[in-house]
Order: sequence, then C-alpha cells, then structure tokens
Amino acid sequence: MRVLLIEDDTVLGAGVRDQISAEGHSVDWVTRLDDARDYLASATYDLVLLDLMLPDGRGLPFLRELRGRGAVTPVIILTALDQISDRIAGLNAGADDYLVKPFDLSELSARLAAVARRYSGNPNPLVTIGNLEIDLAARSVRRDGKLVSLTAREWALLEAFVQRPNQILSKAQLEERLYSFDTDIGSNTIEVHVSRLRKKLGKDMIETQRGIGYRLGGAS
Repeated sequence: MRVLLIEDDTVLGAGVRDQISAEGHSVDWVTRLDDARDYLASATYDLVLLDLMLPDGRGLPFLRELRGRGAVTPVIILTALDQISDRIAGLNAGADDYLVKPFDLSELSARLAAVARRYSGNPNPLVTIGNLEIDLAARSVRRDGKLVSLTAREWALLEAFVQRPNQILSKAQLEERLYSFDTDIGSNTIEVHVSRLRKKLGKDMIETQRGIGYRLGGAS
C-alpha cells in the first residue's frame, strides 16, 4: 500500500514510518496539514494515518474537508485524545478506525491491514487463487501447501494484485504501491520484482498485458 502519514511527533512518526516500511508499504510522512494537502493532490494513497493535533490546525476539520470533497481513501486517526466523545467525533467525521497513543506498532499494523481488506471488498484475510493460499493477516503465502518466502517488496506487489482481483495494474500503479516521493525508481524495477514473483508463485500466475500492465491470473 501507499500510505500518507500525517504526524508531527518526530519520534512516533519515525517509528510508525519504519514499522510499515519494513512491511513493504510505501510511506510519505508529513508534519503539517498544508503539506498533506499538497501530497494528496499529487499522488493516490491507499490509506491515511492522521494525527488530530498538528502545528497548523486540527485533524478533524481536515478529515471533514476530505470527505466533503468525496474522498473515500481510508483514514485511521492516531491521537492522544482518549475520551469516548473524541472517538465518536472522529468516527462521525469519516474516520475508519481510531487508535489512541501510546499504541503498540504491531496493533497499528493489524488495524492497517484490516482497513485495507475492507476497502478491497474482501474482509476475509484468507484468499485462495489457483494453487496459492494467501493469508493477508499473517502476510504468508503457500503454494501447493508449501510456505513460500517473499521479500517485503514482493509481498507488497502480491497484496496489490490480491486487493484488486481480475484487474490489470499498470507499472505506474505498482510503482506507487512500492515507493515514496523520496525514492529513486529504476526503469526495470517492477519487471525484476514481477519476474521473481513468477519464479516463486508459478510462471503463469502473473499475466503480462503488453503495453498495459500486469494481472494476477491462474496457476498452471
């Protein structure tokens, strides 16, 4: 996934960024709402992590602004405001989840994955495609019952395909899932990762639509 993190606490922000980056997600981190607006106007995000107390404003009006424009990008609030009334206000403003600081980073990862599954239309973390058994919650995949070892980037690509079943994903879409604004991308990076995935999952599992992109198909 490509995630926009809006958090002005540098220690917490670095921890969250490193946690979800290690899981293969692309993360752009900003500390101000005006920067967040610029980033959202420049790229497509799969999820937003939003603090409620930023140097240039409050997160709830920002969230209402997003929803008022028709944005459906899932949003998880990260905040120290722990009253029931605060949670209700956040959910009523359009948040998909609400996590109170301090929180365990592994819990954040689990909630992030759960929200992503809901928006992909498949809340069940267990997915079977051909001879593959994919557990989105455990971040594991088995081929013919045998565990397949994937790198974080390989898993991120597989997750992108699983979350958009039967859809062709362009090279640009896949690059957005893997890389943030400050990352240099090689011209053949996606091709290399797709090739490695085919070796591990089966050569016919990922179909190439020449000149268009890639689609997760059936195993041979």
